[in-house]
Amino acid sequence: MENIANFIAAVDKYGVPSCDLFQTVDLYEGRNITQVLRSLEALGRQAQKLGYDGPTIGAKMATENRRSFTDEQLKQSEAVISLQYGSNKGANQSGIVFGNSRHM
Repeated sequence: MENIANFIAAVDKYGVPSCDLFQTVDLYEGRNITQVLRSLEALGRQAQKLGYDGPTIGAKMATENRRSFTDEQLKQSEAVISLQYGSNKGANQSGIVFGNSRHM
């Protein structure tokens, strides 16, 4: 268990967010293997972010993609009528029932 705790501390120091880390008992007792795998994927994302270019696990961490618009472009967006985006032609969810009602 001490090695698992040392691993978690090292991963935390490496920069993996604490919400992505598993607890020692998750691995030692096999209680939450899914969280252990998520932690390994988070470690892989962090390694890619810090420049590791070897074999990877999990998706790459998103990077910032700032956009800048001119005042003219912002004024043009105000001229768009909201109905040009599309319409559901008055459809709603009234009368739709799935299964039994919830009894309190």
